[in-house]
Amino acid sequence: MEPMEPMEPTEPRGPHAVDVLPGIDAIPDALWRRLAPADDPLWSRAVFAAMERGSIGPDGYAYLVVRRASRPVAVLPLCLFGGLRLDRIVGPRERRLLAPAARRLPRLLRLPTLFCGHLLGQGHILGPERGDPEVGRLLVAAVLEFARARRLRTVVFKDFAAAELAPLGAALRQAGFLVLPSLPDTELRLPYRSFDDYLAALPAKPRRNARSKIRKFAGRPGLRMEVLESFTHLVPQILALYRQVMDRADQTLDEIDAAFLTALRPEGGLRTRLVACFEGDRLVAFLLCLFHGAGATGTRIGLDYALAHDARLYHNVHYAAIRLALRAGCRHIRFAQTAYTPKVEFGCDLIEQHHAITHLRPLPRALLRRFLPPALARARADALGPHGPAEPRPPHQESRQDPCPE
Repeated sequence: MEPMEPMEPTEPRGPHAVDVLPGIDAIPDALWRRLAPADDPLWSRAVFAAMERGSIGPDGYAYLVVRRASRPVAVLPLCLFGGLRLDRIVGPRERRLLAPAARRLPRLLRLPTLFCGHLLGQGHILGPERGDPEVGRLLVAAVLEFARARRLRTVVFKDFAAAELAPLGAALRQAGFLVLPSLPDTELRLPYRSFDDYLAALPAKPRRNARSKIRKFAGRPGLRMEVLESFTHLVPQILALYRQVMDRADQTLDEIDAAFLTALRPEGGLRTRLVACFEGDRLVAFLLCLFHGAGATGTRIGLDYALAHDARLYHNVHYAAIRLALRAGCRHIRFAQTAYTPKVEFGCDLIEQHHAITHLRPLPRALLRRFLPPALARARADALGPHGPAEPRPPHQESRQDPCPE
């Protein structure tokens, strides 16, 4: 895909107009800080800047800015995929069915796709008028206009909470979008003074399991856990461990790379830490943690599977992240949309999210409506396992890819 160029503002529709900006650098820092969620580190400006500098999946980025008079009142980020690989985003069953086509006619499985929201986290529309149905109507119309201009025929509002999609509801229905449950997010609330208080508040079985896993890690000679503010010297080892995890992942919509990691800087209130586990001088596990305001996120993990099970590496890097978030005074920490069994054992709530999906052409849109709901339902049921029947709880008012090795 060719580099993005700024597009002309749309003609004003009533008191509002929509601008299309080509990158995060085109949005003033003060404006982004004012509009973005204060306690969601993934919505820090520095994260979007790192995404744009890396090669994590999308071919381009853009930002729709709704303004009233000359004042910006809503912002919606966009991620452009010129040829998203269908076999990398479906579940294992569908991937097996698509395998012959992937080998013989790989171009048939590449979908020009536009994602709206956040590729790495929960979707939001930013701004004081994001709940205005007229703003929602303008944004949906601008998204479809942008997708047509770029020939991105599949359009997805990715991982939005129901309340975030509600102002768009009428416009989405009129445009033929299908709204379906996506994988829930995971959030651990932290009303505790210490890690010991956190452990004591767990139910009996998870508490016993946590203490057992901590003992097994401590009993392995040569292992130590560190928290690093600077970790660029470890990038090759980080990516090697991350690759082990990604090779076992069911879906690979995005993949962090060296450029993303080196561009991820503590700016604008974002604090970055690497929970790093070493065996001697060798990195054997990590969890990349981000902090902003009263929120924390454990966003990407890497494991050496040769000793991950025996040393309980997965659980212990998460316990280290929880300790870190408590020391930082965070009110919650979020983890990725996978490995639900250990995260429920950690005490995480499951945060309900939805996709809104359409295709610009009538026949593919009809096929999506016919085949996508059961496929997504199967993938969701497989991912949630025994936690599927329970209704996900709503996020706390204050409020990807890490398969569990065990």
